[in-house]
Amino acid sequence: MVALAVMALILITQFNSFYQALLILSAVIFSTVGVFAGLLVFQRPFGIIMSGIGVIALAGIVVNNNIVLIDTYNQLIKRGLEKRDAILRTGVQRLRPVLLTTVTTILGLMPMVLEMNVDLINQKIEFGAPSTQWWSQLATAVAGGLAFATVLTLVLTPCLLMLGRTEQQEKKPSILKRTLRKLRSKPEKKPIEAA
Repeated sequence: MVALAVMALILITQFNSFYQALLILSAVIFSTVGVFAGLLVFQRPFGIIMSGIGVIALAGIVVNNNIVLIDTYNQLIKRGLEKRDAILRTGVQRLRPVLLTTVTTILGLMPMVLEMNVDLINQKIEFGAPSTQWWSQLATAVAGGLAFATVLTLVLTPCLLMLGRTEQQEKKPSILKRTLRKLRSKPEKKPIEAA
């Protein structure tokens, strides 16, 4: 909980928006639906340790994808694009990097998801080997969650961005910049009146 609170604080100061920080953190919560779906499809039990570590690893990827997407959107807004155009252009610009991250990660995890073991000495491939059963929960959690989170990142996040911000909020300086500006400005000294 402390880690989520610190992440939320950093995101709020970075993006100057509670809404955008909430959007990024909610993507982690929504992606757990994909974790459970992946475990159900491959008929794996939810193990607190390995599936939990998978959720934590997944959270890092999902947060990164959403931060990059929202940061690109904010940069396009600063350039003067309208909200709708900025969201469409953000989707086009970030589609390939998000899909590349997702596809390469899922393909890299597939041998563990399928419990595949390569025996180099006997030159054979085994499925369901005991050495792979330990990692299959983690790999299935990450692969299933990432597949679902990609849809969230590319579809739901832009839709929620369209709902969230107003023109006045988009042009406001960040909370950190406003705080630093206040600290730098010196208050005027008023003369002390004698009673």
